[in-house]
Formats: sequence, C-alpha cells, structure tokens
Amino acid sequence: MSDRTPWTPLHAKIHRSIRLRQLFERNQRLLVAVSGGQDSLCLIKLLLDLQPKWGWHLGIAHCDHRWRPDSQANASHVENLAKNWDLSFYLQTANEPLKSEAAARNWRYQALSAIACENQFNCIVTGHTASDRAETLLYNLIRGTGADGLQALTWKRLLDSDILLLRPLLEITRTQTGEFCQDFQLPVWEDSTNQDLKFARNRIRQHLLPYLQENFNPLVESALAQTAEILQAEVEYLEQAAHQLREEAMAGEIGRWGDEGGIPHNPQPIRLNRRVLQKAPLALQRRVMRQVLQERLPCAPSFEQIEKLTALMTAPNRSQTDPFPGGAIAQVEGDWIYLKHF
Repeated sequence: MSDRTPWTPLHAKIHRSIRLRQLFERNQRLLVAVSGGQDSLCLIKLLLDLQPKWGWHLGIAHCDHRWRPDSQANASHVENLAKNWDLSFYLQTANEPLKSEAAARNWRYQALSAIACENQFNCIVTGHTASDRAETLLYNLIRGTGADGLQALTWKRLLDSDILLLRPLLEITRTQTGEFCQDFQLPVWEDSTNQDLKFARNRIRQHLLPYLQENFNPLVESALAQTAEILQAEVEYLEQAAHQLREEAMAGEIGRWGDEGGIPHNPQPIRLNRRVLQKAPLALQRRVMRQVLQERLPCAPSFEQIEKLTALMTAPNRSQTDPFPGGAIAQVEGDWIYLKHF
C-alpha cells in the first residue's frame, strides 16, 4: 500500500465539501464505518490524508452481518487495515444472519450508534456516494414517494439525540472511488452480495442505471444526485413552513403523547382549525396532515391516509373518516378537525 499523500482533485473536493457544509469540526472524534469495499476505503484514505489539517481522532467500525461465508475473513481484513493505519478498530457481529436489506440497515445503524456511544464518538461517517444517492432516488420513486423520499440520502442526519451521521462523499461517484482505490493500490474487499440480483438495489445498480446511461444520459448518476440535493433544501424549507402553519392551526398547541414513552390508551385529541389551513397551499396542508398522523399512527402514514385527512378541510360539518391504523378517527366539528381515539 502506498504511503504517498498527494493532493488529488478528490482530496480537494472533499476538503471543500467538509468546509462549505460544515460537516466536521477540528479535533473531532470520527467513527468511520468501513466495510472493506471501494467506497469506504476511499473515504477512510481521504480522511487519513486530511487528518493533519484537521486534527481529527479517527476510529474504524466494521459490522459483520453474517450474510456471507467470508464475512469473518472480511472483518479480519478491515481489522488489519486499521492496525496498519494505527487506528482503533471496533467490530460488531450480528447474532444471527439478517434476512433483508432493511433489517440489515437498521441493525447496522444501531450497532454503529452503540459503538459510538461506548467509545465517546459523536459522529459516524459513512462512504455513501452520489451513485448511492441516485439509486436511492430511483428505488423510492419506483415504490412511490414524495420529495422526502427522493432526497432521503442527506449529508447529515441525527441518528439519536447525541450521534450525528455524516456522508461526505455525496458529490463523488462510485466510478471515482474505484479509480481512487486503484491509484492508491488500496486492497478492496469484493462483496459477493453486491452481485445478488434478488436485492432490488443491485438490479437498479446493474441493470437500470446502465440502461439509463446508455440510452438517455451518460451522466445520469450525477444528474439524479443533483436532483436529490435540490430537493433536500426544498424539503427542509417546506417542513419548517408546515410546522409553523400547524402551530397556527392548533392555536399554538402541539399535540403530545405525555411521558409514557408510547401511545397512551386515550390520548388528548388533536384539533386543527380548517379556516387557517384552507388559506395555505396544498403542499403545506398535506405536510401538516402528515406531521399530525406521524404522531398518532403506529406506522408511517400513506398517501391515501394523508389525503383522507386533508379532504376534511372542505367536507360538510359532522363528516368523519373511517378508523386509521391504531383506532384514531378524524371528525369535522364546525371550523375544526378533531383527530381522536375512541
């Protein structure tokens, strides 16, 4: 492995992204998630090379999903890299093989958060790229989503009250990380599950994106990633505006669950003023209804459920919905919509 630390265009790009987006601070403790694949090796190499400028304390975390026969060898490979770079290494192994992409993702973030908490890291850094962003946009678009789902892979998000998840490579494509690893002779561990077409994301990566590149736009990955970036700022603005509208429609009272840590048997009704909501654009009306339903339903509200609640803004007095999941019903009483449990 090369010990050179030249200043490549990729070094300059990530250094600029970190500064402009204020992703990291100087002398911060960063826990870097390293699978051994090209994206995560590119990430840790870039951070190591930038470390003298920032004074970071870096640690490497690896999550063994136990999906593959070579998963233990993969973990040992990453541990050896950490030793070669003189970095702390943390390993979390699943108790049993995880059965789906979603289950693996949820377990991985829980595992990384646990490692971070136990070892005084307040930032987890992952190697998600512009290519991942493009795939996520297509994946969510095909399943059906709004702007929130299309911009789901963001630069930073809070995992819990203390741990921040950061993705500094979102302007870099997978082709670029591959070339970077070749240039620096980084020992990439090839993950065989990335070729398994039973996973929808692999079909998007291996079939759909190449088709779009060949037949529509050679730079489709970057174009989709830019769309996600634009949507991220717009979603942030709309969520803030909807929260403000919601407060006005509830006369300043935000519905709460109380201190039980879950849904009480019979929580206080949420009350929304229809006249206040009717003055707002439909986009904000829908977001208010979604915010309200997110608090009161046991699962994320669907488009149909949001529309059902939104329709009450112009419905006749005494109109009501059929029960939502969990038993809540919305009713019209004069100028007000009440969402209550029975």
